[in-house]
Amino acid sequence: MSSSAQQALTAYVNGDFIPLEDATIHIEDRGFQFADGIYEVIACFGGNFLDLQAHLDRLQRSCEGVRIPLPCSLDKMATLVQETYDRNPFEDAMVYIQVTRGAAPRSHLPQGKLTPTLIITSRVLPKPSNEKIATGIKAITLKDIRWKHCEIKSIALLASVLGKQEAALKQADEAFWLDEEGHMLEGCATNILAIIDGVLVTHPLDHQVLGGITRDMAIRVAKKHGLSVEERPWRLDESGLTEAMMSSTTNAVMPIYCIDEKIIGTGKPGATTMQIRNWMLEAMDALRRV
Repeated sequence: MSSSAQQALTAYVNGDFIPLEDATIHIEDRGFQFADGIYEVIACFGGNFLDLQAHLDRLQRSCEGVRIPLPCSLDKMATLVQETYDRNPFEDAMVYIQVTRGAAPRSHLPQGKLTPTLIITSRVLPKPSNEKIATGIKAITLKDIRWKHCEIKSIALLASVLGKQEAALKQADEAFWLDEEGHMLEGCATNILAIIDGVLVTHPLDHQVLGGITRDMAIRVAKKHGLSVEERPWRLDESGLTEAMMSSTTNAVMPIYCIDEKIIGTGKPGATTMQIRNWMLEAMDALRRV
């Protein structure tokens, strides 16, 4: 993208579309003061959004979970998301929505009826390099230090920031959280799935795991093509584990070749992982032809 395109980026902030470089919020916004807000990130391919309604439904659930009123109807939100995409120069984009409780004098207990802050931005959709896809990623595990409502897509992401830093210190790409029994939960910014005895396995959705839209897509395409799927607690030391993969908006699914210095399977991207990835990419590519 050229520097002129960078200067032309546009953001939606509380009712107005403005140049991104001029986009600001009040210093007493509760998102800044308390991380009192939620967010969504939606992939768009050639002007068509991937599972937009599922993202907006999750946005509504997250708002309800923290008692922030939706700033507008979901239909209006969809229109704003589309217009934000249209006003920016990226064919394949990730559109970010953030809703906070609003601005007010600093107090843990919100005072009075606040007007929620709504911000929508669009950036180019990052994609993993061919080299990374060919080799897979390296990961570590960490004891879970997050709050106990991970099903809410909260902007309070300090634990994930710390996890990503720890992974980087160990020359790894992602950190995955473990519960007290050593079960794999999810990553700092991803879900994790595995092939165990030929079955696609991932932790069930509960307060420890966010219902990833891309996770759902991976499960959906796997079932469509006849793969068995189990949503259950699982551990890295299960004898039948031959492949592992992570899912996210920007990765589809990515193979994992090593976790905590333990080689997964053959140490190369697994055949089933890559087949699931290809099925997902085919569905994403189809959006560009709609």
